[in-house]
Amino acid sequence: MEAILSLRQKALKINLAKRFYGTFAEIGAGQEVARHFFQAGGSSGSIAKTISAYDMTFSDSIYGKEPSGRYVSQTRLLRMLDKEFQLLEERLGETRGKNHQFFVFANTVAALNFQRTNEAHGWLGMRFQDAPGSEVSDVVIHVRMLDPQNLLQQDALGIMGLNLAYASMFLSHDPECFIRSLMDHLDTSRIEVNFIRFGGKVFKEIDNRLMNLQLLKEGYTHAIMFDEQGEVVLANDVLYKKDVLVVRGSYRPPTLVSMDMIKTGVANFAKDHGKKVEDVVTISEITISTLKADDGDITKEDFLARVDLMCAMGQKVLITNYPQYYKLANYFAKFNVPHLGLVLGIYNFQQIFTEEYANVEGGILAALGQLFRHNVKVYIYPYKSEQGAIETLANLKVPTQFDHLFAHIKAMKQIDDVANYNKDILHIYSSKVLQMVVNNEPGWEAMVPPEVAKNINAKCLFGHPCFIGKKNKE
Repeated sequence: MEAILSLRQKALKINLAKRFYGTFAEIGAGQEVARHFFQAGGSSGSIAKTISAYDMTFSDSIYGKEPSGRYVSQTRLLRMLDKEFQLLEERLGETRGKNHQFFVFANTVAALNFQRTNEAHGWLGMRFQDAPGSEVSDVVIHVRMLDPQNLLQQDALGIMGLNLAYASMFLSHDPECFIRSLMDHLDTSRIEVNFIRFGGKVFKEIDNRLMNLQLLKEGYTHAIMFDEQGEVVLANDVLYKKDVLVVRGSYRPPTLVSMDMIKTGVANFAKDHGKKVEDVVTISEITISTLKADDGDITKEDFLARVDLMCAMGQKVLITNYPQYYKLANYFAKFNVPHLGLVLGIYNFQQIFTEEYANVEGGILAALGQLFRHNVKVYIYPYKSEQGAIETLANLKVPTQFDHLFAHIKAMKQIDDVANYNKDILHIYSSKVLQMVVNNEPGWEAMVPPEVAKNINAKCLFGHPCFIGKKNKE
C-alpha cells in the first residue's frame, strides 16, 4: 500500500504536472480548495481562474436562476460545472487545449451559520479531461459537515475538495481506491460522504450503485437510497417533510409475504393518519448485515439483485448500517418527517428485547425512548409457526424481565398489529424460498411475485442453477 501524500504534496503534484489547467468555482465556506493550490506553490501552472459568486444576484447572472430556489443543490453544482468548462474551452481552447487537460472544480456549500441552526452540507464536483481535447468525465459528491465550528468545517471542506481533485486526476482508473482516498487526512467524525456519482468517458463501465455501496462499506455514510428506477438519490431530496413508511426485510428474494407487508403496512399507516396511500413515501429497507455472505464479505451480485427486484416492484430501497430500530428512527428524524411508520415481523420486533438493546448507552429504556418518538408508530406483521399457530401482539412472549415494559409500550398506542393481512400466504418463509431457488425445487415461483420469478429464472439470481431452455423435471 502506497503512503498517503500530504495535502501540500497532492496540490503540488497537480500544479507541477504541466498538463492540468482549470478553474475553481466555490460558493460557501470560502475558497478553501483553491487555497491549498495557491499555498503549495506553482499554482500558475494549473489555475486559470478562481471565482466565488456569493451574492445570489451575481450567481444568477453567471449560472442562471434555480427554479427550486435552492442554491446548495446538485442542479446548481451542475450549472456551475457546465458554465465554467464552457468558458475554459471558449477562451483557452486555441492556446492551451492541445497540450492541457482542462478541469473545473466546483462546490456549493452551506456551512454552519452563526446561530448554529442550519444543516451544514454541500455539493462538490469535478469535470475533467483524461487527455487534451478528450470527452469529459464527472464526479459529483454530497457531504455533511459535522464539525461544531464554521472554521473547522471550512478546513474539512478544503481537504475533501483537494482529495476529490487529486483522485480525479490520478486515481480515476481505480474507483474503489478513488473513494477511499476521499477521506485522506479526515475522519468520519468530521465529514460524511453520503452520495457519489461517476459519469462520462472515464467511468463508462462504472455502476454507481456499487460505488455508493462502497461508501457504506467504508463507513463514510450510514445509509444509501435508490429510487424506483434503481438510481442513487439523496435521501433528503426524497424524504424531507414527507410521511414515511419503512418495511425492513432481507428481500432475498422478495416473496408474496414481503409485498403483503408493504401493501397492508401502507394501508394501515395511511388510514391511521388520514392520508392517501399515494402520499406516503414507502421504503423497503435492508440492513447491510443481511447483505454479507458467510465469509463476512458483500456479494455484489446479490446486492444488485435485491435492489433491482425491489425497484422493479415499484419500491424505493434504503440500505443502512442501522441494525437497531432506534437508530433508524433517529435517521429519519433528520428529515423532519411528520409521521414515521415501521413495519416489522414478529421475530424482528422481538430483537428489541435482547442484550443488544439492553447494552446500549442508557440501556433499553433509552433505546425505546428514541424509537417510540411522538411521531412514530410500529406495525407488527404476524408469523405462522410450522405447527400452524399465528403469533401476534396478543400472544407474543418477551423475556419476563421486560413484561412490564412491553405492556407499557402497548398502552402507549404506538404499536399495533397489521390489519387485513393475507392469511393464505403466512406459510411462506424467505429462507425456505431461497433454499428452493438454489436447489431448483418446484413450487417456489408460486411463492414470489410473477415479476420476481421471471427475473430470477432469466438472470440466474440468488444462486439459481438456471437450466437454460428447460426446467429440471425430476
